[in-house]
Amino acid sequence: MNASIPRTRSPLMALDQALSALLRELVPLPAVETVATIDADGRVLAEDLVSPLHVPPQDNTSMDGYAVRSADVTAPGVVLPVSQRIAAGHAGMPLLPGTCARIFTGAPMPPGADAVVMQEDTREVGGDIHGVHIDVVPQPGQWVRRAGEDVSLGAVVLARGVRLSPASVGLAAGMGRARVQVVGRPRVALFSTGDELVMPGEVAPEDMVAGAIYNSNRFFLRRLLERLGCEVSDLGIVPDRREATLAALRTAADHHDLILTSGGVSVGEEDHIKPAVQQLGTLDLWQIAMKPGKPFAYGTVRRDAGAGTDAGQPCHFIGLPGNPVSSFVTFLLLVRPFLLRLQGVPLAGCLHAWRPIRMRADFDLPRADKRREFLRVRRNSEGGLDLFPNQTSGVLTSASWADGLVDNPAGTTIARGDLVDYIALSELLT
Repeated sequence: MNASIPRTRSPLMALDQALSALLRELVPLPAVETVATIDADGRVLAEDLVSPLHVPPQDNTSMDGYAVRSADVTAPGVVLPVSQRIAAGHAGMPLLPGTCARIFTGAPMPPGADAVVMQEDTREVGGDIHGVHIDVVPQPGQWVRRAGEDVSLGAVVLARGVRLSPASVGLAAGMGRARVQVVGRPRVALFSTGDELVMPGEVAPEDMVAGAIYNSNRFFLRRLLERLGCEVSDLGIVPDRREATLAALRTAADHHDLILTSGGVSVGEEDHIKPAVQQLGTLDLWQIAMKPGKPFAYGTVRRDAGAGTDAGQPCHFIGLPGNPVSSFVTFLLLVRPFLLRLQGVPLAGCLHAWRPIRMRADFDLPRADKRREFLRVRRNSEGGLDLFPNQTSGVLTSASWADGLVDNPAGTTIARGDLVDYIALSELLT
């Protein structure tokens, strides 16, 4: 990405504008690897998957029952002798006129048969000839799955840039693909700065000094990155000194595609991250018209000349706000699309990386904010949405409690009963 991204200070930048600026010149990673299909869930395809066969490969039955010639059953009550038995994975013989074949789900239709009667619509008949009494009149094609009705020979079933799901992994396997080509995993360096940060387990709560806080952001950011398929190097807490910050950035840039930090990106804030990134590359500080999550930084850090195949290509840098809810929401709405695009997901899909649904608000929001708000909410048993009572950016409880966000436009109040745009967190956390 070049340095033409607007260096906006004032007025506030719209979220959609920021996302477009972040993504529009982003080049996906060139690395491609071949992985076992069974291990490809969540990876992004680097090739088109073209089907080498029909799926299913031949007409087969979708029910346990009896394969018949529909012309042989013109009225309920017809009795047909059973001429053969066909299980899944076994081919039958041509069906003789005036007979039927016992058949089981998934088994190929015998030549000559054009319908299946469910076993629930039949009764066995004993005597000299084993047969069945058919209680219904079958229609041609009844309970028959046609060859290629799922996938046809030569079709592009999964296109390059698709992020594989469990269902699409199964689809690839159904085409006989044991291995697939995928885009390489983004290598992300994660670290925090600030002498106030303390790691859980290192200091007991009762021993915390005044001003110290536990580093919660590091925990949820790492898990979010790993859910998106990233290889994460957790560099811990960097001492709040200029030279230590420069050393951490240099080391991270030489071996990673993205450096992600939280805190130290507010306008006017005293921090070593901003001057260190500017010294080693470029930095754009944005004030985004969203709540929570106004401060955001994007930049690049130059790689060392000896950085192997990455030499000469700058490493991306993203700085998130330090308040935990701001960091969490900003990651979901900006960093997640960035990482999807870095892995080759088409630009249009990344610009529209979430799909709100209309739901009823069972709460009042009488005071409008000048920024676009993302309210932490949870669905209730009456089919509406409840609002977490404390919507400030430091209350991580709200994000843990919520199952979604309400995307509330700037300047908009909400009255109980209004329809609002709801974004399920389950969609943003995968």
